[in-house]
Amino acid sequence: MKKTALKKDVTPLVRKAHAVKTDTVVEVRSYARKIWLAGLGAYAKAGKEGLDYVKELIKAGEGVEKDGKKVIDKELKAANSQIDAAKDEVAEAKGKVEVQLDKLEKLFDVRVASALNRIGIPSRHDVDTLSAKLDKLTALVERAARKP
Repeated sequence: MKKTALKKDVTPLVRKAHAVKTDTVVEVRSYARKIWLAGLGAYAKAGKEGLDYVKELIKAGEGVEKDGKKVIDKELKAANSQIDAAKDEVAEAKGKVEVQLDKLEKLFDVRVASALNRIGIPSRHDVDTLSAKLDKLTALVERAARKP
């Protein structure tokens, strides 16, 4: 029951992280296309207006590139933060599930041991205790047999 709830809680985070990643990729492609077109335009105008104009375009391109990197870094950090939060939630849920499984296993062991005891099958502790008593008795018999 908790596993289903966990999937419902984590799935929107994963979808949102994927959407952020997809949006960022689309934006990057759009910027790349615009930069390409600006470069072509600059090349065309460079022949007409000269080297100074090309230098201005390079400066403008550097500014756009810098701003684009900031946006991408910000979006990437936000997506990674959400992914880390989802991982933490999954790890926490996994720990809780393991604890519950351990409790269930112990309860199962107790119930099985109780059922075996009711039908007369001795437990490992009973066998170990009887074995220890048998070892003491064997030692006593061996000592008694050595004495003339």
